Amino acid sequence: ISDKAAKSNPEVVAQIRHRMGLDQPIGVRYFIYFRNLLHGDLGTSSLTTNPVSQDLRRAFPATLELALLVFFLTVLVGLFLGLLSAMHKRTLFDKITQIFALFSISMPTFWLAMLAFYLLFYKWHWFAGGGRLDSSLVPPPTVTGMYLTDSLLNDDPVAFFNALSHLMLPALVLTFLSVGSIIRFTRQSAIESAESEYTLGARAKGLPERTVTWRYVFRGASLPILNMTGIMFGGLLSGAVMTETVFSWHGIGEYAYNAAVSLDLNGIMGSGLLVGVIYIFINFFVDVLCGLLDPRVRVQ
Repeated sequence: ISDKAAKSNPEVVAQIRHRMGLDQPIGVRYFIYFRNLLHGDLGTSSLTTNPVSQDLRRAFPATLELALLVFFLTVLVGLFLGLLSAMHKRTLFDKITQIFALFSISMPTFWLAMLAFYLLFYKWHWFAGGGRLDSSLVPPPTVTGMYLTDSLLNDDPVAFFNALSHLMLPALVLTFLSVGSIIRFTRQSAIESAESEYTLGARAKGLPERTVTWRYVFRGASLPILNMTGIMFGGLLSGAVMTETVFSWHGIGEYAYNAAVSLDLNGIMGSGLLVGVIYIFINFFVDVLCGLLDPRVRVQ
């Protein structure tokens, strides 16, 4: 039934209100919602007409696949450039790296995503376009929901390389947007660690500079860097809304965006709840890992 017909028919409106529980007092509605929440029921999406929990389970592997690749590239490049910048501070390399990091932090997500899509896909044909796979290919049988992993498990090299070509463009965009923060944070933490008393003492003992760098400087800077990368990974798992939407990457970010623009209340609340759970889990994991790496931060 159309929205216009429903609004003009009081009986239909009453039936919809009763089915959604909107005719109950607000306290009863809260109780019903939390009771259903304990059973994993996030309600039904008005956009897809599917249970929200089912939609999120379907969207999460796509976001996880993208987040893992972006996290690996960002940490690899960010730590390397950040440490080199700290070891050669106030040099030309340091200045160029800082300018690059500034551009990375300042670049608008939606603008960079659309620019990369236009140039690298439409204009130069370096990468595949939107979606996770070409429309002419059948997705590999679902094992994890991540196309790269599933295509390897099913020995399908065609699907693997096609999925990789679709994955690289949004991954490079998100890596460029994320790496600047890691570079600046790593540089600052490494400089502070290099100027600390235990590092100066190690140099005074005559230890080789490589040993001082890896055993003292990097180790001393590792905890704040670990916290920073944990927060970044939580953000990636929450779904990069603009990037996933531009590249039609059917993950949590695109799902949350579609739910927001269509006023799908259950979809919005379910996405927000999942983001909160992800951040809680990531922060807990990072705190435990910090305690294992440094006994001084353990809770007695």
